[in-house]
Amino acid sequence: MNARSKLGSKTDRDAVRHAMTAAGCTVADIAVEMRARFRMRPREAWRHAHGWTLQETADRINQVSTQRPGEAVAADASLVGKWEKWPGPSSRRPTLPVLLAMTDVFACRVEDLLDLDDRRALPEGDLRMLNRPGAVPYPEDDPAPAPSTNPSAASTGTELVSLAADESASWAQWAETSNVGDIAIEQLMADTRVLASEYLTSDPVRLFGRTRSLRDRVFALLDGRQYQQQSVDLYAVAGYLCGLLAWMSSDFGQLRAADTQGRTAWLCAELAGRDDLRAWVLSTCSKIAFWDGRLRDAVNHARRGASCRPSGTVTVLLACQEADAWSQLGAQDEALAALACAERARDTVTGDDDVGGIFSCRPARQGNYAAAVQLRLGRPADALRAADHALRLLVAEPVRAYGTEAQIHISQAAAHLTVGEAEGALEALAPVFALPPDHRLVPVARRLGELPLDAGRPHTGGSASVGLRAAVEEFCLDSAPRQLALSPGEGAG
Repeated sequence: MNARSKLGSKTDRDAVRHAMTAAGCTVADIAVEMRARFRMRPREAWRHAHGWTLQETADRINQVSTQRPGEAVAADASLVGKWEKWPGPSSRRPTLPVLLAMTDVFACRVEDLLDLDDRRALPEGDLRMLNRPGAVPYPEDDPAPAPSTNPSAASTGTELVSLAADESASWAQWAETSNVGDIAIEQLMADTRVLASEYLTSDPVRLFGRTRSLRDRVFALLDGRQYQQQSVDLYAVAGYLCGLLAWMSSDFGQLRAADTQGRTAWLCAELAGRDDLRAWVLSTCSKIAFWDGRLRDAVNHARRGASCRPSGTVTVLLACQEADAWSQLGAQDEALAALACAERARDTVTGDDDVGGIFSCRPARQGNYAAAVQLRLGRPADALRAADHALRLLVAEPVRAYGTEAQIHISQAAAHLTVGEAEGALEALAPVFALPPDHRLVPVARRLGELPLDAGRPHTGGSASVGLRAAVEEFCLDSAPRQLALSPGEGAG
């Protein structure tokens, strides 16, 4: 025998709504019935009268609030639930812009969303605005409440003075309203750190969608109103997220899109006034320029980033990127000087990285750059030593970045090929060829394409050389950029 469903369950609510709709009742009638029958708070009753979930209601509130200048609301299911419970425990007071957005969503009056408990708990200024005949708390054509321009509205001088005080109080309440709290901003930054860290080990295509969704949430908050420092903090989060999207886009081979993300990230860094963020954005721009063949730009971006005098490990990465570009240009002295600069920067790193993950340069990542630079400078023995050392460092690190590890193995293989050791190269590349397709990013494929497959004497290597060439071609056929091109592109994963 089935247990009887709890009174007010979804089954009960749906039955009431369907029966009353069939009987010709309005949504308002259903909301009244929901309140009386299931003892609901008024805002919850209106939501269930429409048959919506918390998230569906949050989405509608976000959408309609953007049509009111200066009153954008960033709602989610949890926040809507807290607004419904107010003024009870574990709740949150809905501001006047929130209530107005709800009236648009539910097609009701503000008064319909409030009961006696709500009115007793509302600030006095809110009550005055709601109780004034014909009053609209925030006119649609003006983001802030405007002072009255009709002195005759007050019958006496005393009432006029009182009215002016009410108007000033209402404006002050509007001015101090924020659509985001400090804890929420901390959570957004924490979520950004998670994304930057997971990018080292997770499916990049799926992670791109999650990063885009988080960026959109931050952009929506910036469209609203918050205190100046909160805006600065949001710009910083947005800058790191756009920087992460730029890095991912370049790894997918989408360099024009990466450039666009980089420019937006730079704007956010400027608005936030954060030198560390500026440096990481310029590091990202240097990476994009390098893979786009704009090597002088790559050098200049790296040097500009270093001139920001940031803290953390970005100083190490910027020097490595400069060395990378110089080595590709064939400038040996400049490349080796930049590698030495990276070593000095490692010894003088101050402070922790704000975000970490891809926005961090651990010793193994530095070693990967050193090995690649030594290879381009025609020093295979030095490259092999640097690669072997980098792999030992990577094994000891808490997170093994698959992209870094793959490129270190490629440097090992290139060093072996340079001296005609095809068997050693094939062995070094075995972990690279084992990468799943969603981890086969453009930098790895490009590095494979640069392997000196024809190096050494023609008779050296034999079948190993043939097998190596075939394995490289097969690797590049199924890659993350190809998966991105075939994906539906629906955003959040």
